[in-house]
Amino acid sequence: MDDSLPAVDPDVAATAADIAEMEIRGAATIADAAAEALARQAERSEAASPNEFRRQLRAAAKTLYETRPTAVSLPNALRYVLRGMSGETVSELRASTIARAEEFQVDLAQAQSKLGEIGSNRLRDGDVVMTHCHSTDALSCLEAAVEDGKEIEAIVKETRPRKQGHITARQLRELGVPVTLVVDNAARRYLDRADHVLVGADSIAADGSVINKVGTSGLAVNARERGVPVMVAAQTIKLHPDTMTGHTVEIEMRAEREVVSDEERADIAGERADDGLVVENPAFDVTPPRYVDAIVTERGQFPPESIVILMRELFGETTGEPWEP
Repeated sequence: MDDSLPAVDPDVAATAADIAEMEIRGAATIADAAAEALARQAERSEAASPNEFRRQLRAAAKTLYETRPTAVSLPNALRYVLRGMSGETVSELRASTIARAEEFQVDLAQAQSKLGEIGSNRLRDGDVVMTHCHSTDALSCLEAAVEDGKEIEAIVKETRPRKQGHITARQLRELGVPVTLVVDNAARRYLDRADHVLVGADSIAADGSVINKVGTSGLAVNARERGVPVMVAAQTIKLHPDTMTGHTVEIEMRAEREVVSDEERADIAGERADDGLVVENPAFDVTPPRYVDAIVTERGQFPPESIVILMRELFGETTGEPWEP
């Protein structure tokens, strides 16, 4: 039997490349794109047998899965779609896969709206909110608050090295929210003006630890010292079910060129050998649950220590990987 993976549809490969290069970013956006890519693979499959069709879908899912190891919304989307694939013929498998992907995308869109409504209830008229990185979940809370007629201001951290905070600032201004854009190192100073810290999450572990853009942990520690509550906005697709069985969340290390260009590296190294200069670029860090006041999801808000109860309800005690043979 040939165990090699079949070739995936070019659109799947292109989506995987866009996710890896962060052309597609944000956990919900990544999950939506992954579901769409699997639907495209199913739609265009020319498999001659049900087994071949399943192998093609597993190969497509594996290609997508390997792009971003930390953003758990990606494998959760893949799990959802593949576990709904059913049927005895290629035609039945194709139809069930496409229907499952569409169902996931609809649920995803509704989940963010529900989350926003719940999160906005924690915000009061006149509040000043500090953000870090760019999160569509966090933004949905602010958008819902504005739609409720609340006057909200935002202090937005730039979030180096890719400056995702600029995206947040632009979208908040489109909502009419006054924005103060600050460099990351100024966060402690501006916390004195903030009523809330509001961040998203790429993954949430069973113990309530929050894995988010690097810098979140330090911000949360500073916020606790200042007495500023930290709210994490995260759809349930961000919950990391593997952590219930002791799995640790892998922290993605990104390319050094995001931090220094080749010319800058050469300038820093000078006449000395290059091997003495190490540039590390972790994409995420881990915020312990004791620094988080609430995790807001589309199913309600939870103290971080109780998130494992919701995780068990959604995923059971253990999970497999449906993209593996």
